[in-house]
Amino acid sequence: MGHDGRVESTRIDRWLWSVRLAKTRPDAAEACRGGHVRVNGRPAKPATTVSPGDEVRARIGQTTRVVEVLRVIHKRVGAADAVTCYLDRTPRPTVADSVQVAARDRGAGRPTKRDRRMLEKLRAGQFR
Repeated sequence: MGHDGRVESTRIDRWLWSVRLAKTRPDAAEACRGGHVRVNGRPAKPATTVSPGDEVRARIGQTTRVVEVLRVIHKRVGAADAVTCYLDRTPRPTVADSVQVAARDRGAGRPTKRDRRMLEKLRAGQFR
């Protein structure tokens, strides 16, 4: 609760930056403008407000995070404090997500004809 008795809320761009999900506040605002941030399933503008209990889905860079807001803060804090402000609900990567496509040992040289055929099958989706 705020000083006047109402539930605390803050701008989504400020909150993403404060809890260290975005490196800079302009990065957070840019992600919002690009349609990469949703609050409770709805697209969020940088000025969209968040309160405790809201679900935030944000794609910043290559990573998508799904978090529930636990605490609203206005100033950037250290990583140890930042993790107390949200509950991480990001789905764990499945085995299928982490399958390496045709990993080769360093220094193994050029793929053989057999290796290339296997690669082509793998790319065509025949290894499922």
